[in-house]
Order: sequence, then structure tokens, then C-alpha cells
Amino acid sequence: LKENFMKSHPDTNIKIIIGSTGNLTTLIKNGAPYDILMAADMAYPNALYKMALTSNKPRIYAQGSLALLTTKDINISKGIETTTLSEINKIAVANPKTAPYGKAALESLHNAKLIDKIRAKLIFAQTASQTVNYTIHIADIGFIPKSALFSPQMVQYKKGKDWIEVKNSLYKPIDQGVVLLQRAQNNKSALAFYNFLFTKEAKEIFKQYGYITK
Repeated sequence: LKENFMKSHPDTNIKIIIGSTGNLTTLIKNGAPYDILMAADMAYPNALYKMALTSNKPRIYAQGSLALLTTKDINISKGIETTTLSEINKIAVANPKTAPYGKAALESLHNAKLIDKIRAKLIFAQTASQTVNYTIHIADIGFIPKSALFSPQMVQYKKGKDWIEVKNSLYKPIDQGVVLLQRAQNNKSALAFYNFLFTKEAKEIFKQYGYITK
């Protein structure tokens, strides 16, 4: 997104700070000099909006998708029911209390009527990115953001062999929100990048990296 935006705004300086949405929100509340918050859910942007720390109401820029990944020699053709196989002893999931992807994973297991069969196998990570690490190094299989599979470090894992999508019908849409923060209300560059996120060009980039856009 930054790369494409810079083609039409070469003089704009964009610095990206990566972190969990909860931690970034805390920093913003404490006066961190950020202009835009892109979150993995709507809860934190809405909280900042209610605290009058934003210059506009949060908007959905994309929806996240859930995937099941294994780095072991496990047949994943049964989809989410793969989690019940006897050779699977550890299933990585993000903390459902703080991570929307963890919440979606548990919701999927409940709706597939599998939760009681696999509950003892669950191991919880604090963030979605940590869940990816758990899945690769500790667990037999894990519920991760589909978007994580498009990073250079993850393209070695192939769809249908190493990972599959979890049916969208098993969980509520993972709405991801963006908000322009109060300090950026008169920042033309910040507003330009914010508006860019809703262009057809940006939506194609989101789709390319595993997100759903409307």
C-alpha cells in the first residue's frame, strides 16, 4: 500500500509502526504522535472515537479471513474437522479476549460443533502474529490470519497442502477498521493516505494479500 501510494505522492514521508492494536491504542491514549490507526478489528478505533481522539468515525477498510496452517505431514482435506485427528495434540489459537482472529477461531469450532472434542488441545498465543509462530514451531496446526500466508517468509506453505481457508460461514466477518487521529485532522498527507485506502487500487492490493473487500 505504501509503495503504490508513494508513486503518486513521492514527497510524502510514511513511517509504519507495527504492533498489536491494543498496545498501539494505549500509546495513542498516552499521546503517541500517530496520524492513522489501522486495526484488526473495530473495537479499538471505536473506543478512540468515543474518547474524541479521532477526527472522524472509524471505517471498515477490509475484512480478515481465517486459515488453518500446519507445517507437519498432516492431511488437511477435511477442513476444520482436521483438528479432531488423533495425530494432532496441539492447536494454536490467538487469545479470543484480545485478538479478533482468536475469537473467530473459537466461534468456528463452536459452530462446527467441534469445540468439546478439541478443547484440551488448544494452546493460546497473545496475538495473531504470535499464533503464526506457535503454529510453525510448537503446535501441530493453528488458526491464523490468511493474510499472514502472503509474507515472503510464508509463501513456502502451499494452499491445499499446508493450509486451507476456514469457511467464512462459520464465523462473523472480521471487520478491520481505520481511523484518522485527532492530531492529523489538518494533515493533508495523512488524509491523502487515508483516502487512498478506499480506492479501487488499494482494494485490489488487500485482495491480493488475503483480505476481503467490498
